[in-house]
Amino acid sequence: MALKLVIGNKNYSSWSMRPWMALKANNIAFEEVFIPLYTGDADKKRILSFTHSGKVPALIDGDVTIWDSLAIIEYLAERFPETRLWPEDRARRAHARSISAEMHSGFAALRNECGMNLHRPVRAIALSADARADIARVQQIWIECRERYGKPGAFLFGAFGGADAMFAPVVHRFRTYAIEVTPAVRHYMDAMMSLPAFQEWTSAGIAETLVIEKFETT
Repeated sequence: MALKLVIGNKNYSSWSMRPWMALKANNIAFEEVFIPLYTGDADKKRILSFTHSGKVPALIDGDVTIWDSLAIIEYLAERFPETRLWPEDRARRAHARSISAEMHSGFAALRNECGMNLHRPVRAIALSADARADIARVQQIWIECRERYGKPGAFLFGAFGGADAMFAPVVHRFRTYAIEVTPAVRHYMDAMMSLPAFQEWTSAGIAETLVIEKFETT
């Protein structure tokens, strides 16, 4: 039975992007179930028919349902060990999980002030001190991982993995809001944006026509 991944709008749903990237970039077959967000009770009921959390994303694998982006990536790492979504080395694996969890639970100012919106024209905005601190911390994470572990490839731990999937929407945020970054960070962002899976998500998001006003920023 094929996996099903329930996702929201590609233009806006950063949480949906993360497990979608983990699946697509590793050529794991799945059926995509798209449910537009904030469009009324009918679509909310559709989401609830897949997961009692009432939120996307959700992964359906037969009689197993996994919700929450990071939990889905953990499940995929166990279900498809050949993908090596987490590094084989224990210390590296711990580092990858730590930064992924930090992404999952932190960076509130960056999320709030620089929402994911692929339709938005690229331009900078005034940011709070907290958002600038978040940006500095993300760059520190990326630079450290690339310097310590990235020599075998273009991504945080060499090959594309779960940590890259967790940070993929931040690449969009940095691009959309014209965030100034170091050359090393720009190199990593270019590698991410060159991934066919990243490009496929981006093209589909740009092609969407539904506008959710609460996610539109100046």
